[in-house]
Amino acid sequence: MIGDVLTCSVLLEILRKELPNAQLDYFINTNTYPVVKNNPYVDNFILFEPEKEKGFTKLRALGKKLETTNYDIVIDAYSKISSNIISYYSKANTRISFRKWYSNFIYTNTFPRQHKATSIAGLAIENRISLLKPIVEEEIQPLPPKIYLTKEELEYAKAYLTQEKINVERPLFMISVLGSGPLKTYPNKYMAQLIDWLSEIIPNGQILFNYMPSQLKQAQEIYHLCKSSTQKNIHIDVYGKSLREFMAITAYCIAVIGNEGGAINIGKALGKKTFSVFSPWIEQENWTVFEDGVNNDSVHLKDFFPEKYQGILEKKLKKQSLALYKDFKPDLYEEKYKRFLKRIKLEIKEHS
Repeated sequence: MIGDVLTCSVLLEILRKELPNAQLDYFINTNTYPVVKNNPYVDNFILFEPEKEKGFTKLRALGKKLETTNYDIVIDAYSKISSNIISYYSKANTRISFRKWYSNFIYTNTFPRQHKATSIAGLAIENRISLLKPIVEEEIQPLPPKIYLTKEELEYAKAYLTQEKINVERPLFMISVLGSGPLKTYPNKYMAQLIDWLSEIIPNGQILFNYMPSQLKQAQEIYHLCKSSTQKNIHIDVYGKSLREFMAITAYCIAVIGNEGGAINIGKALGKKTFSVFSPWIEQENWTVFEDGVNNDSVHLKDFFPEKYQGILEKKLKKQSLALYKDFKPDLYEEKYKRFLKRIKLEIKEHS
């Protein structure tokens, strides 16, 4: 997924600084390549197409293909059965991954996932950095993920926004109105409430929606649930036609708000302010990457109803997600969210 690939990219930056002459290759899903394109710390990208390369035979063939490169070290930060198979057949002298009872024999070094962050970097980064212990001896300072856009991409995005009568000198907000699926998508009427509050506090703010063309109908439903005064600030027909275009447009935004997921991770990697709403079944602790409660903040149903999570397994929570979402009303965190918006409003005023 986009968030995983973007987060793992920090390992390459750390390795490049530690081993400046090493060949660093990044094995990723094809659809995630846009978020790490132009990364200066990667020598080669090896693209994996899950739909075409399923099954043990094809995964073994991929591993054997890696074997021909004679890698000294393979770091498996995905740690699922598919990457287990590929790692095993790579035959690298050093193979590193997370500790799991069924796959430990494949690796020369394994490390347990920690369940409590010790820094603002968050568990998603801290756990991945732990995989570098056999390579980097000194203590590693966590780094935030970064996205590398070209001058041409940024100029194209600016021209597109200008053409659509959006003033890049005025506050521009990207709303992650839809998650990657129904179980990671905040109810439409609740999302509309968040957008209305944004428009009330920052009435001169210009608002964009992040969605795919196939999701237009649902995006329009959220648009029509917003107040008419809010609708005047929403440019629903303006969106990136590709992931790179979306990122270049987001580079002109002051903040990314909405469903936790790829868009929020992209916003953080572009240095934007973010406020995210977690799906009730996702572990918030794993993905509060570089959240300081000021520039980057988030909310989770567990913050308000911890009793709903006592002794419940993730699989059961996932099945209950849609029902749990109904309890996750914006009123629960209205004060926190509005503080976030008012800080932005103050900064806008100071810089105007």
